Amino acid sequence: MSLTAEQQELAATVRAVLTKHADNAAVRRGLESERGYDEQLWKLLCEQVGVAALAIPEEFGGIGVGLVESLLVVEELGRTLAAPPMLGSAVLGVQALLLAGNTEANERLLPEVAEGARTLALCWAGPRGWDSFGVTVAGEKLSGSAHYVLDGVHADTLLVLTADGLFEVDGAAAGVTRTALVTQDPTRKLARIDFDSVDARPVGTPNVTRLREIAWAAVVAEQIGAAEQCLDLTVEYTKSRVQFGRPIGSFQALKHRMADMYVLVESARSLGYLAIAGLAEGGLDPIDIQAARLHAIDALNAVVAETVQMHGGIAITWEHDAHLFFKRAHADTQLFGTPARPLARPA
Repeated sequence: MSLTAEQQELAATVRAVLTKHADNAAVRRGLESERGYDEQLWKLLCEQVGVAALAIPEEFGGIGVGLVESLLVVEELGRTLAAPPMLGSAVLGVQALLLAGNTEANERLLPEVAEGARTLALCWAGPRGWDSFGVTVAGEKLSGSAHYVLDGVHADTLLVLTADGLFEVDGAAAGVTRTALVTQDPTRKLARIDFDSVDARPVGTPNVTRLREIAWAAVVAEQIGAAEQCLDLTVEYTKSRVQFGRPIGSFQALKHRMADMYVLVESARSLGYLAIAGLAEGGLDPIDIQAARLHAIDALNAVVAETVQMHGGIAITWEHDAHLFFKRAHADTQLFGTPARPLARPA
């Protein structure tokens, strides 16, 4: 996938906004806030760049440019560790609604999502992960618990994926209990949402396989951004850290290690962009997204480990971001599950 001039401009614009408004101090303020992200940053991204509207068709109040552009924004967010409701709401929630194909629900919900005035939370996983559904349906009543819900504590609308299809639940409905979870990664808020005979509105039956592939592609995009940022931080640090009278980046052993990091980042980007292009164009080979998912996991984990090693003791202090990237890397390894290893290609 080669980016068009417009897509490159979008990525550059988002990066410029994040550079100015999502620095280390801003991300730390987001960690300490109730929602877990900087609400002013999310408002700025929605109003000035239109990030929440990118993948929403024009007939539903969006910009309608497509999934690729949304994932470019996710990639840029991955560089900063900022976690506004882009992934959970503007990507997964929007795609679940579009795949369900309910025009009435889309006309009612998506215009406010495009404006950033409404957030969606996709309730999917059972206690063992995304291979099973956490909520069951009896009539039009929902019961059970959805686990690991992105931004689930404060979302305005809950989209509940079940074996019987997708259901819409108002965030303030009776019988809904939301519990914030303590997780390894403090930069991303997850929740458990319990449903006790909750009234729900059926939306449709989305293609769960495609929804999972979109979720994997989104995490891959985030991992690419995070890995590239870790590489950049490491290169800059080794230019300034002096040992034995010279910058440590001048030592051949560290040059080799950073070259290996670069290869991992670029190979992850190549595989990831191939899979994203296939998703957007409707010609995805399932092996491509599975390979991209597994390689992005390995690449980010390896790059982050080198980042921590080459930063030395400062990397494990609270003030430095290296340990946050380390935690995000390991959390992203589990998010939305992983393909089986090794990959099996039909003869």
